[in-house]
Amino acid sequence: MIIWIASYPKSGNTWIRAMLSAYFYSKDGNFFFELLNNIKEFPKHSEYLNKISIGKNLTEIAKEWIPAQRMLNLKSSTPTIFLKTHSAICSIDGSDFTDKENTLAAVYIARDPRNVVSSLSHHFNLSIEKSLEFMVDKKKIISNPTNGNKNIGLTLLSDWKTNYHSWRDYKSARVKIIKYEDLIHSPQNTFIDILDFFKRFIKIDFNENKIKNVVRSTEFNKLKLLEQKYGFKESAAMSNRSKSFFNLGANNNWRELLDKKTSEKICEYFESE
Repeated sequence: MIIWIASYPKSGNTWIRAMLSAYFYSKDGNFFFELLNNIKEFPKHSEYLNKISIGKNLTEIAKEWIPAQRMLNLKSSTPTIFLKTHSAICSIDGSDFTDKENTLAAVYIARDPRNVVSSLSHHFNLSIEKSLEFMVDKKKIISNPTNGNKNIGLTLLSDWKTNYHSWRDYKSARVKIIKYEDLIHSPQNTFIDILDFFKRFIKIDFNENKIKNVVRSTEFNKLKLLEQKYGFKESAAMSNRSKSFFNLGANNNWRELLDKKTSEKICEYFESE
């Protein structure tokens, strides 16, 4: 069954994937980019969905979400599969994003939206104003067009608030909420917290040295250096640009990057959060 690594874009999903892939798919816990291939993105990297999406709209593709997940579970050589997603837990004309027959659990990474907006601005080459429009668009959809097929990886984000609430309030599976800011301030304790959560569903052998290697090898500056040295295909795949994927990390501080009017507007939109 599937364990989702979910988040709104630019909220720390890749960081968590790096940590998990290093822990579960390496011998010593030392991270390198190829390990990320063990945690694919859904729906973007679903071969089945990519084939049937040609010429179809999101409503038609949504009918295949659960069949595609069922196929992944049936073909898996392990009892559980880690999958990344930016999708909201949603239903389109009666077609649900997932269900309890295919989903075991989820980790959702939430980041202060005042920092998300500037990270989106860099990643998608948008102004701060356009990035905020992006974040409050309840019908927001992103894709990963390749080979002329504009519908590859069609993902319904919705707005930042709806995306967050859809996972936080999901009742058909256990969901662990992780704050990006906790990853910044205490990465090892936060990672151990995630592993403790997974212990409810899968067998995990805790290895203290391996955990330390995971945390050390996935520090932001280490990831940034890896990208500078080897490149990072997800940067080009997601944004079709040469800008760095690992940009500011902990230095992305809304107090220094946003004007007062913008930060107040974000607080107004997402007041309860």
